[in-house]
Amino acid sequence: MRLSSFFCKQIFRLSGWTVDTNLPPEIKKSIIIAAPHTSNWDFWYAMASFTIYRLRIRFTIKKEWMRFPFGLLMRPLGGIGIDRRPRTAGAERISFVEAMIDLFHQNEELIILITPEGTRSRQEKWKTGFYHVALGAGVPICLGYVDYKNKKAGIGKVIYPTDFATDMRTIMDFYRNIHPRYPENFALDQEFAR
Repeated sequence: MRLSSFFCKQIFRLSGWTVDTNLPPEIKKSIIIAAPHTSNWDFWYAMASFTIYRLRIRFTIKKEWMRFPFGLLMRPLGGIGIDRRPRTAGAERISFVEAMIDLFHQNEELIILITPEGTRSRQEKWKTGFYHVALGAGVPICLGYVDYKNKKAGIGKVIYPTDFATDMRTIMDFYRNIHPRYPENFALDQEFAR
C-alpha cells in the first residue's frame, strides 16, 4: 500500500469520513465531475478519496502555464497543458473540447477532473464541455462528490454518454441529494433539473 493512500485512509477514519465504493476497477480513461464546488475544502476531500482509490487524477490548463517556472509546480500536481494551435497552417484554433478529445486519443490511461460549475459561487448554468469531451472521446463520466452532511466522498455513479438531455437530467438527479459545505453557493443546472 502506498504511504499516501494509507495516510488518506487514516485521516478519513479519524475524522469520521468514508469513501464511496462505486468506482468500477476497469476505469482507465474518464472525465470526473467534481461537484458541488462551494469551498476550498472540497478539493482536499476529493483528492484524498481519489488517492484512496489510487487514481492518478489530472487537470487541464493553458499550455503557457506549463512553461518554466510554473511547470515545476503544475506537472507534479497533475496539470496537463492544452495546446489549441491550429492543426494546419492557416486554420483556426481548435476548440478546447477538440483539444481534450485529442488528449484522450493520445493516452492509454487518462482521468481528468473538471468542475462544471466553474467557480465556488452559485451558478445556475453548468459548463457542459465535459459532456462533449466524454462523448467525443468515448469515455465515461464519473460523478465525483463531497457530501458534508453524510461525511462521504468519492465517485457515486458512472455514466456512459448517449443522449445529452437525458444524461444531464441523470447527472442533476444525482447531485440533488449531495450536501455541499455551503448550500447557498450550489445550484443544479436549471435547464436540466426536474
